[in-house]
Amino acid sequence: MVMANKWVLKSTSVPLFFLFIQLLIAVVLFLVSHAVGLVQVPLYVDSQLIRGLAANVSLNVVGLSFSNFTLKYVDASFYQVARGLLLPFTVATSYLFLHARPSLRILLSCSVVTLGFFIGVFLDAIPISPLGVAFGVTSSAITAVHSVVIKKSLEVVHGSAMHLSWYTNLFSAVLMIPVVIFAGELPGITDLFFGEPAVTFPTPADGGLSPLSTFVWGSLITGSFGFLMSLASVLSIKVTSPITHMVSSAVRGVAASLLGMWLFNEILSGGRVSSIAVILVGSIYYTWVKHVESQAPRSDSTATKYERVPLEDVEVGNGTSVKPE
Repeated sequence: MVMANKWVLKSTSVPLFFLFIQLLIAVVLFLVSHAVGLVQVPLYVDSQLIRGLAANVSLNVVGLSFSNFTLKYVDASFYQVARGLLLPFTVATSYLFLHARPSLRILLSCSVVTLGFFIGVFLDAIPISPLGVAFGVTSSAITAVHSVVIKKSLEVVHGSAMHLSWYTNLFSAVLMIPVVIFAGELPGITDLFFGEPAVTFPTPADGGLSPLSTFVWGSLITGSFGFLMSLASVLSIKVTSPITHMVSSAVRGVAASLLGMWLFNEILSGGRVSSIAVILVGSIYYTWVKHVESQAPRSDSTATKYERVPLEDVEVGNGTSVKPE
């Protein structure tokens, strides 16, 4: 997903319209899947539902928009570093809003991740975009707050992560329409569709696609994968252990950096490699600590009221936590 998004964002001047098309494709695929019986989603909307999901949808739109802007202004291999403060922000948000006091080992893992972020930002020999880093930090903070809102939004849809994913995509697509207009992307959209050659199939002999072809093919690929990730996120945490889940995330992060170097001729400096490695070590250590702490018996007096939303679900904009018994 990161590579496909970067491929499109490198050639387009309408990143918000690109996000709208991705959400629209996901909505269409949800409807098709419902029609053929693959999934069952509710087809009603009322004012109470809109009010209940307003905060979740707003944060989802802002978070995804800032994530796209982050990827537009930084290298694909640096994207993980730019959003490296997601874990510390999530732990801090859980403490502030859910009163989930972190242990010393959790704080240590957050310190390691934060150290990795600062290594990448201040010790990397490759020039980076301060604007891209600012977008990354802001999107991480918004995503962390979103993790709290997701938990409460699940109550609106009676605990169904599938229904929450459906409504989030639907309402986010609708909300993106005025956002695209007020962001001033209409001239860029007009130029994209009427100032470029027609869409062509990608072939090796082309020597590169036009911006319109890149936009269309990239939208289809990322929109479809986004929909599949929405479905997979409902089951991923339930069928794999948290440690396996985080290790797979770490592997994807390393793969994204290597693919960025290969596909976009990006340079992986020693500082950038060190930064990614430290962030991954801190993230894996956090997951191991959480797994160990979850196995320890807890008395009713120390049990928290809320169950923390897994970070992987937050990344794709879904909540899959099971309600506590």
